[in-house]
Amino acid sequence: MDTAINLVKPRRPTRAINVGPVQIGGGAPVSVQSMTNTDTCDRDKTLAQIERLVRAGCEIIRLAVPNKEAVAAFREIKAACQVPLIADIHFNYKLALGALEAGADAVRINPGNLGGAAKTRPVVEACRQLGKSLRLGINAGSLEKDLWDHYGGPTPEALVASARRWIRQFEDWQFQNFKVSLKASDVLVTVAAYKQLSQEVDYPLHIGVTEAGGLIAGTVKSALGLGWLLAEGIGDTMRVSLTRDPVEEVWVAYDILRALHLRQRGPEIISCPTCGRCQIDLFGLAEAAEKRLRYLTSPIKVAIMGCVVNGPGEAREADVGIAGGKGAGALIKKGETVRTIPEDELLTILLQEVAALTGESIPDPEECSGESRGSKLPGRRKESS
Repeated sequence: MDTAINLVKPRRPTRAINVGPVQIGGGAPVSVQSMTNTDTCDRDKTLAQIERLVRAGCEIIRLAVPNKEAVAAFREIKAACQVPLIADIHFNYKLALGALEAGADAVRINPGNLGGAAKTRPVVEACRQLGKSLRLGINAGSLEKDLWDHYGGPTPEALVASARRWIRQFEDWQFQNFKVSLKASDVLVTVAAYKQLSQEVDYPLHIGVTEAGGLIAGTVKSALGLGWLLAEGIGDTMRVSLTRDPVEEVWVAYDILRALHLRQRGPEIISCPTCGRCQIDLFGLAEAAEKRLRYLTSPIKVAIMGCVVNGPGEAREADVGIAGGKGAGALIKKGETVRTIPEDELLTILLQEVAALTGESIPDPEECSGESRGSKLPGRRKESS
């Protein structure tokens, strides 16, 4: 275990900034972010999605602010929730000024599409005056034309050159309360850009692979890109980008962090892919268990195994687990086989054992199926980290 942990390099030392009460960099845990995909002007739907994101463990949430109406809605949304909110601004610097005045804890801007130094500086000055932080967001899709022409496209060198240009400009304006992101949809371009910039500056880095795709492709690209960077000690805050419900971005982010032993939040479910030996409905059992357990916060390991070949051994590594037999399964707790349970009782007994070990209540199936409507879920304990 120690050898595996040592494969992850120590975190790169960075300056500390804050987004609301959440510290980024300076040795703080890697924070998890996501972004709402509701119409920001629809206050109720946006607040419902924010509530679900917070329950899933999201620590900072970004909202699109594309117009004046969204600025007005942002003010109402911010007044109704406690989680730090970032205003995502493109093209119109006045929207950034309005969002900051409306209570945004930070703004995300890309000077490449904001209008250059003349329109970026007022945003920087407003952040300074209000004590708010800023994300300098460099994106392959909006790289400045001169850099595109010089480097022949959004290469890692081009992205770093853009970041370097604006970092120097911010420093000339005596402003250092910012983090930097260098995002591309290409994993290798993204990783190379972050690795290069991390050797040049000590500003905190927000890491992510942009436009990564749907659940499978997006998870794979994010796990590769973000996992690679985090294993190199690079990254102070992260967002997994999926063409999905943003709550799933949060779950994937914590799975990446857990796999690298960087943070422990919620259950780790170990389940086998099944084979011809499996004689229970393991797919249905694992899916139902995952759906019911995914809002828990306690760092517990749960094994759901299909047969007696590797099942008992793998389940012994978990806090609680089951190993399937013929129409039944063995319940295993802390390495000891406790009893045999009929197949139709396996899920119920497993969930009862998890609830007893964690002290957390398990949501009913109806609560889980209604999550897209912002349904109420039981209260949960704080993360262990």
